[in-house]
Amino acid sequence: MIAAAFLLPALVLLGALVVQPIGYSVFRSFFDRSGSTFVGADNYHEILANDTIRTALKNTALWVVLAPTTATALGLIFAVLTERVRWGTAFKLLVFMPMAISMLASGIIFRLVYDHDPDRGVANAVWVGVHDTFAESSAFPKARPGRDSPLVPAEGGAFVTRDPVRAGAPALLPLVGVAPEDLPGGTRTARAAGSDPQKVTGTVWQDFTRGGGGTTNTVDPAESAFAGMRVEAVKDGKVVETATTRADGTFLMSAKADGALIRLPASNFQEAYAGVQWLGPALVTPAVIGAYVWMWAGFAMVLIGAGLAAVPRELLEAARVDGANEWQVFRRITVPLLAPLLVVVLVTLVINVMKIFDLVFVIAPGAVQDDANVLALQLYRTSFGTDADPGLGSAIAVLLLVLVVPVMLVNIRRLRKERSR
Repeated sequence: MIAAAFLLPALVLLGALVVQPIGYSVFRSFFDRSGSTFVGADNYHEILANDTIRTALKNTALWVVLAPTTATALGLIFAVLTERVRWGTAFKLLVFMPMAISMLASGIIFRLVYDHDPDRGVANAVWVGVHDTFAESSAFPKARPGRDSPLVPAEGGAFVTRDPVRAGAPALLPLVGVAPEDLPGGTRTARAAGSDPQKVTGTVWQDFTRGGGGTTNTVDPAESAFAGMRVEAVKDGKVVETATTRADGTFLMSAKADGALIRLPASNFQEAYAGVQWLGPALVTPAVIGAYVWMWAGFAMVLIGAGLAAVPRELLEAARVDGANEWQVFRRITVPLLAPLLVVVLVTLVINVMKIFDLVFVIAPGAVQDDANVLALQLYRTSFGTDADPGLGSAIAVLLLVLVVPVMLVNIRRLRKERSR
């Protein structure tokens, strides 16, 4: 009786906070949205028939496979690599620090990190910087021929002269469409190319005079040059000569270009590389998983580091004396000894990701939330959204419980084995 009296308050709380909500959710899942009509298993059939919920199921499976294993693997690597270095403690502090940040705050941080604008999003700023190091974009993405221009559009976004050019007759290749403030730094005033009877010459420039005035298709004194633009001479569909415009917009070609069409290839007008759509439909789920790993790798590292400190050093030293290299010591001794702890960390993270909600809700924009959807988020949207259906929401909650219970049973079974040793 005394034991029952002490247990009674805990049992009452357990019943009120756990058993009753579970029981009511199971009961409510067999009724329609109004709660007045019994529909049997229809809500569970709807889970399998609804495309949005099926996407949430697939994404939840992806989370369960990728997020815990990645966080645990990184935690193991960090714990092992920092075990012997003097600054290991400082590094572990930095890696563990995200655990002190709430999921909401982390979501806001990574919403900015993944921003598509390279001037705001760190991920795209790095990606664009690396890309532009190897493939620089054009400085004239909006340039185009003006009215009555000798240039006409060609295949693939290039521009080509209407008529063949001749040696001794400078070619004029006027373009418009580039705002003065968008011209590259150091842009100089355009100059009309000189005449050479043995060469093909010409000028590529911005045929626009600020404030008005000037003559169309004529190089006026105040007009800017297009420096660094690639120019090609084409005969019978083949490029016979190439050149690059100088700082004053002029170019020079040999007599091979005589009688050819002058083409400004599409590479001159490529839009600046804008980076990756991290929060687009294709990458939004891996991007959110990356944010989760950033938060929880420190948790795994600290637990594994504690287990690593308890590993008998004599076993490691004996293996090294017997000729094992560090990789063999890690693979054949360290990991097997840490296996029970790795299972604990992995199972804990699996349970955690099954109910992930706030990171997905905050990071994924509304337009792609269906693509990033997970079961916990779908439970919220179905139960409390504008078109709320508590019956279907309860069915999703029951499904989530059914998926979590086996993982919890595995954990309980493992704990009992540990106690029996």
